[in-house]
Amino acid sequence: QVQLVESGGGSVQAGGSLRLSCAASGRTPFRQHAMTWFREAPGKDREWVATSSWDETRTLYADSVKGRFLISRDVERNTVYLQMNSLEPEDTALYYCAAGYQVPESRWPRPGVYTYWGQGTQVTVSS
Repeated sequence: QVQLVESGGGSVQAGGSLRLSCAASGRTPFRQHAMTWFREAPGKDREWVATSSWDETRTLYADSVKGRFLISRDVERNTVYLQMNSLEPEDTALYYCAAGYQVPESRWPRPGVYTYWGQGTQVTVSS
């Protein structure tokens, strides 16, 4: 059984930074998986944030976070990270990680293509 567990959320002031972690457990290997972060603010649709191939040869970011957020992974720890800098109140949301096997890059922003999901970690940014 595969489980993704997010951590690292919290409350920060605008301009601050946080690093989110998504730890994968279980026997399913994640090579050839797309590793993705989504976020969901109250009353709004789930929004795609960033995706990285497991080997990190390809990464893609939403325009709203490009230049401020960085996705990465640690193979030895079986963990994917989202480094968030220059946070804004608009970044306030519940952040989810997700994984999907051999998802083509054109489909990375689509929530429906991902097989595995975490339960989310809350990020709150005050002005």
